[in-house]
This record gives sequence, C-alpha cells and structure tokens, in this order.
Amino acid sequence: MGKAIFFLLMLISTSIFSQNKNNQDTSLYSTMDKNSKSLFEKSKAYSVSIGIIKDGKIYTKHYGEIDKGKGNKADNNTYFEIASVTKVMTGYLLAQAVLDKKISLDNDIRKYLKGDYPNLQYNGKPVTIKDLISYKSAIPSVLPDDREIMKTFDNNTTFKLVELYKNYSKSDFLRDLKAVKPDTIPGTKYLYSNPSLELAGLVLENIYQEPFEQLLKKNLWSKLKMNHTKFTLKPEENLANGYNSNHVLMPHYASKLWGSAGMQTKSTLEDLMKFLKFELDSQNNTVQESQRMNTDSNQDSYGYFWDRIYISEFGKYAFKHGGAYGNQVMFSVFPEQNLGIIIMVNISGPETGEILSNATFDISNDLLIHKQREIYGYRLDGDKVIFTYTHDEKLDNSLVKSVAVAGTFNDWNVENKAFQMTKKNTNTFELAVPKSQFEKGKEYQFKLVINNTRWISAPNYAKNADKSPDQNLILKLD
Repeated sequence: MGKAIFFLLMLISTSIFSQNKNNQDTSLYSTMDKNSKSLFEKSKAYSVSIGIIKDGKIYTKHYGEIDKGKGNKADNNTYFEIASVTKVMTGYLLAQAVLDKKISLDNDIRKYLKGDYPNLQYNGKPVTIKDLISYKSAIPSVLPDDREIMKTFDNNTTFKLVELYKNYSKSDFLRDLKAVKPDTIPGTKYLYSNPSLELAGLVLENIYQEPFEQLLKKNLWSKLKMNHTKFTLKPEENLANGYNSNHVLMPHYASKLWGSAGMQTKSTLEDLMKFLKFELDSQNNTVQESQRMNTDSNQDSYGYFWDRIYISEFGKYAFKHGGAYGNQVMFSVFPEQNLGIIIMVNISGPETGEILSNATFDISNDLLIHKQREIYGYRLDGDKVIFTYTHDEKLDNSLVKSVAVAGTFNDWNVENKAFQMTKKNTNTFELAVPKSQFEKGKEYQFKLVINNTRWISAPNYAKNADKSPDQNLILKLD
C-alpha cells in the first residue's frame, strides 16, 4: 500500500511540474507574439526574429517574411549579418588574453604592434588596451575617411560606402593609422570607433600568431558548436536581404580588414542563442571578465567592447547593438535574472536601435513582473508626495548607488539635488516633496533614474503610465 501511495504522489508531482512548465512556455511565447506585433508596427520591418533564454532554456520564433510578398519566412538557420555583435566576441578574446597574462589592460597598444607609431599618443599619454575596449582610444571613428560621402545620406549612400570599403586593404589601414592624430588625452573621451576594433583584431593576431577569424573559430565558434557562424558563406548559402527605412534593398558589407569590428560576420539565430547562453555563464571566468565594470564610474561601463553595461530595474544589464546597412540586431543579457534576449529585424534606420532597445525592456517587463495594476513611482502621504523606488531584493542592491526623479517639474534634470532620493533600507529609496510644489489638476510626466543612467520606463502594471513612446509615469494631484 505504501509503495502505491508513493507512486501516486510521484505521478501527481510530475504532472504538476509538467503543467507549470507548459504554462511557462505558453506565457513566454505569448510574450514574444505580443512584442513582435509592436516591433512590426514601430520598425516597419518585413521580418522580425526573437530569441529568449530564461533559466537555461532557449526559445526562438520568427515572424513575417524576408522580402515582402515572397512568403520567405526566416528560420533558425537563416543567415544574417550580425555586424557589431562581433565586437563582444572580440572582447571575449581580449579578456582571455588578459587572464592568460598575454596582455595587460594598462599597456601601451604599441607594445603589440609591428612598426613605429609615435603618433598614437597625446601629450605623452599613450593609447592603452583599456582605452581601446572602452571606446576611449581617441582614434578616429572611421578609416577610411568617409566624411565626404556622409555629407549626404540618402538611398545611395550605403552603395557608395561599399565601393569605398571593398578595396580598402590592411596595408591601407596601417598606412592611414600612421597619420592618425589623437585630439584629446586617451582614456578621457568616449568615441565609438570601428578602427579601434580592427586594431584590437591586429593586436590579437600579433599576440597569438594566428589569423583573427581562426582565433574566433578555435576559442568560441567551435567550442560552442556555432557551426553556422563565419566570415564567408559557401556558394549555396544565402544571406538574408535587408532594407533601409524607405524599404530600399540594401547592399551587404564588404571589407578586407581583420573582421574584428563586425563587417564580415554572418550568423544565424540558432548560433547566436548559443553565444547568448554562453554570456550568461556565471562560472566562466572569461565571460565574467569581459562583462566586468572596468571603469571608475558608479554609473556604467563598457566592459570589453559592449555598448554599455549598467544597473537597471532588473539588475545588471549588458547589451550590444549590431547595425548593418539593411538589418539590425540587439544582443542583451540580464545576468542576475539568468535572462538573455536577441531581437533581429531586416530593416536599418536611424531609430531602429532605440526601438529594439525599448522592445528588449518590454519583453523583460512582461516576463519578470507580475503584479496587480497600481500607481507606480509615488504615493501620497498627508501634505507630501513620496516618490519611491524598490529594487528587487533578490538582486545585488549594492550596485544601486543612487536613484533620482526627473520630470517636467524639474526640466528632466537628473542631477537636480532637490530630487535625489534617500536610501531608506537595503533596497528602497524615497523622496518627500511638498504637494504645494505641484499644481492641482495638472499632469506631470516623470521617470525614476538609477545611477544617473537607467531611465526606468513605466512598468506594465502602472496605472499612471502615459501613452507616449517614452513610457513616462504621470503625477496628477486632484
């Protein structure tokens, strides 16, 4: 009898677990469906692909079609240009070189270059490896010089850029590098620079005495079984078409440089999900080094070639945006939530990156927050408005150094000393402001800002969210 009861309990337990798992999967796919509709509407893309990894499990889904009217829907094996997402891979290789003691972040980059480059300094301060990985090298943002072409940006501009880049060789790059004249002290001013990335690829080649692509294959792609990530496709392999914001078919990148900036990498969503999962490995020392907050700022960092790493309402957040001429990718990790998100669209316009960034947080909001609708960001207490922020107690609350209130009532000035919140306990910040400072019946828009960096969008359960694209909160006193 005892064994029968035990067996029955085991069956019930297994059934409940399976049901919970199915509910989670259904909820997650519903979140993807919901946000894909918004992405189509806002980005005007023909094709949207979303990949999510949560607690080690991978989910992918594709929507729309690559070319309007052709019914050619993307799948997990469709090749896309991943552009600057490659930079995170380059950063991983450099982080490994640091841990292997092959290189030091504080070293002059010229130590790892062949030939003389007396110009790669400013007032005696050399460009260091740390300056490279944080986009503060003071090296120009483009080589070759495309300023004349970029004076007019229209449907033909990218085709002119392809012509400029396709015959620009490594020898041309090194020649032009000798003519570079930094105009500020390296390490002091942010300047997004693709030449800095190509230089990083050259440095890695010189350290390991292997071609950069081979270093990627050996240290990342092969280990992660990313068998569909490469610089050059076979004749029978096709690269997905992409379009600009006017829906003009765009050319693909052409480059003869090292590839470390991202102008040569093609990959699939399936492969990128493997890399995304890898970037969530809390036990991998190289991954952790590549995501380390390696600046003196409490606000944010760039790790090793990430676009930015900062503290959000969902904890630590690292992201890299990849933008080709006709498609864009957002590659994001929330390590404290064991959550990673990839969004790919086959359109590339000036606002596409921000749309993908907002969608990443919309998806995170839907997956991580499940609350009844309520007023968010403040409460009323007698004659005072109490602005309040509570960081999830499961997260590392020591990373939240400050929370400020910025809105129409203080010209959106996040540094206004009168609107800095006070830490009340381990994870709660508050600020009391007299009601008399606000006009009755008037709507004020505002946001809470973590570490002067993350402007929190209104969560999905906020009753007082406005309907603007900025997703502000509303304060209104009756």
